[in-house]
Amino acid sequence: MSIFQTKAWQRSWWQHWGSTKGFNFLKEGCFQATGLYVDRYFWHGVLPIRCLQFVGTNYRRISTPRSEYHSLISPECDSAGSINELLEFSWSEAVFRDMFANSRDVSALELLADREGWLFRIVAEDTTFWVDTTGDWEGYLLSLGSNTRLRLFNRRKVLEQLGDIDLANAWPKKASVFFQLLNEFHVRRWGRPCFNERSVAFHQDFLSAVTSEGGEPQLSILSCAGKPISVLYNIAFKGCVYNIQAGFEQNFHKKLSVGTLHLGYCIEDAFQRSDIHKFDFLAGGGKNENYKERLATGSQSLVSVMLVRSKLFQFLYRLKSYRNAIAVSDEELYK
Repeated sequence: MSIFQTKAWQRSWWQHWGSTKGFNFLKEGCFQATGLYVDRYFWHGVLPIRCLQFVGTNYRRISTPRSEYHSLISPECDSAGSINELLEFSWSEAVFRDMFANSRDVSALELLADREGWLFRIVAEDTTFWVDTTGDWEGYLLSLGSNTRLRLFNRRKVLEQLGDIDLANAWPKKASVFFQLLNEFHVRRWGRPCFNERSVAFHQDFLSAVTSEGGEPQLSILSCAGKPISVLYNIAFKGCVYNIQAGFEQNFHKKLSVGTLHLGYCIEDAFQRSDIHKFDFLAGGGKNENYKERLATGSQSLVSVMLVRSKLFQFLYRLKSYRNAIAVSDEELYK
């Protein structure tokens, strides 16, 4: 069970976005299976769509904080029964985001689509990265490339020469300060805040609720000489530290990547704790490089799957795929 399948995440997400026009709640998640809802809307204002999807995700219409590691099938439940339950709901298409590519969920959905005559599509692919922290911290450092090790650990000496270093958890008393810093760092680096007002409220509610399920919020602020220079939004849950978001002062020092140094402190802490076995960077890359891949000891592919039940939409999606294939062929012809 991941942090995204907790009641805290699922219920907080629905509390903040469930009132969206057209949303209809169907089923709460349980036993590692994610909850479900239907989004009813008109595509381009004309074609009516009833899109079945996971609570905590949305396809096309709204943007909300990303969640991963979803599943339809619970280890405690019969897989065939869980998948066949989809037949009971009214929907024209279904989009199941960020499932493990090699999971029985994906295999079962492909078999169901073939049996029922539905169109099966992969609409997105990604990779998630993590560090196995059950071993030795020093051994992990030695396994890294020399430049990566320099940025993650060795240049701590340079940082420490610039002033007193402080690592503090802003949860719960300074959570608002933390999210303000995160947004400020993102505006300077990306030109836009990380979270809007609704998303900040969602995260505050989620963090308050997840502690009752054993979650441990870690809103880490790294300061040098009293000045915050990096923030990491982490949550420890069931032996794993999830790195939800990060932000840092990008022009702090020309020799330092303060965001990577901050990750080094947090990963080292995970190695030192006997109750933690993994530090999970989740999916997504950095602005200039895929730093997660360089730091990771493991990875796994994620896929987002679409099932198309409506015959009309099956025809339209096949037509779209055909036109895209023709366009690619034309590009190859004139290279």
